[in-house]
Amino acid sequence: MNFLKAILEPYLDRRVISIFAFGFSSGLPLPLVTTTFATWLREEKVSLETIGLLSLISLAYALKFLWAFIFDTLSLPVLSPGLGRRRSWLIVTQSLLLLAILGLAHTDPSSSLSLQTGFALLVAFLSATQDILVDAYRTEILEERRLGAGAAAVQFGYRLGMLVSGAFCLILADNVGFGNAYKAMSMFVGVGILATLVSKEPTIAPKKRQSLLETMVAPFLDLLRRQNGILVLLFVSFFQLGVSMLGVMANPFYIDLGFTKTEIGTVSKVFGLAMTLLGTFFAGAMVSRFGVKKTLVLGGLLQAFSHLTFSLLALYGPSLGMFALVIALENTSGGLASGAFVAYLSSLCNRSFTAGQYALLSSLAALFGRLAGSQSGYLASAMGWPLYFFGTFLFALPGLFLLLLILKRENLNPV
Repeated sequence: MNFLKAILEPYLDRRVISIFAFGFSSGLPLPLVTTTFATWLREEKVSLETIGLLSLISLAYALKFLWAFIFDTLSLPVLSPGLGRRRSWLIVTQSLLLLAILGLAHTDPSSSLSLQTGFALLVAFLSATQDILVDAYRTEILEERRLGAGAAAVQFGYRLGMLVSGAFCLILADNVGFGNAYKAMSMFVGVGILATLVSKEPTIAPKKRQSLLETMVAPFLDLLRRQNGILVLLFVSFFQLGVSMLGVMANPFYIDLGFTKTEIGTVSKVFGLAMTLLGTFFAGAMVSRFGVKKTLVLGGLLQAFSHLTFSLLALYGPSLGMFALVIALENTSGGLASGAFVAYLSSLCNRSFTAGQYALLSSLAALFGRLAGSQSGYLASAMGWPLYFFGTFLFALPGLFLLLLILKRENLNPV
């Protein structure tokens, strides 16, 4: 009983609960411009090559460090006195995000693909901006001993938001069409707006005013000057390369195998979410007990090998039982790896420039994966599904090698 209480206690912190709600708000828009969007495109017979290229829409998440400095330096004159800097930016961003998703809902890939792409880019930009603010809020509101629970909570919420815009949206689209399903998704942005209104503004020490150049460069230089700084930045850049390549083509792969949108939503999203949350829960507990890096090594290894099960599914054919097994293995290991990775990124942040530094780290984590993912359609078409997923396994290995090298050097050069 005491062991169970010790595990659950961090998650009952009111700040951690509010971070869970912000995680939901952050996770909701992502499938609407990635996996769910790719399913919509593939159902309308858009080619794999075009779907791969349109995955570049998600580059907004990788490039968000370019405008993250704004939120460490500027306050909104009307709203900030009452809400604070973080919450005032959040409420404006979330309101615009709701409108952008409504705009996306009123387009169609068969008749207005260019306009639809424009709205998808706007959704991605606003969603990435919301992520900047949520990550800064989470890092500033929690002390170090709560970072593991905060990372797990934001991942729980994030995955739940993705469930709504992934599974529920697909199931809804099977009955009322994608346009109406996206209209319904826009209403769920209200969860994030409500969380912003009821949460407390974090208290941070005032900083001296810096020039624009200092604000943009200082977060990067601070990371670079640390022990193994270059290796750490390389690791962050490559760790998610394999899973990014897998993610872009996953839903088109399921469609090509012959699964319905309801089957994809139920198995990949609903059941998959349960498995991901299980892995994320283990990540929060294991980070507290064994440390971030050991948990990261285990999660990364398991996640890499889980990619090989997609090759087996491609060879086996459209079996729901096999589909569920593949999802169970990949999502559990993915939840463990991503939960530990978020905690690791948080531990690297200097609170003097939280928003800019976390945005830089998470941008590096996404950049190479997004660029490689844009070519995934060409690779999948040329290689076929079994070989393609073996390739995503190989893409996961460089990041693991860099992590092991960092651990070896830190043991030789203890801080």
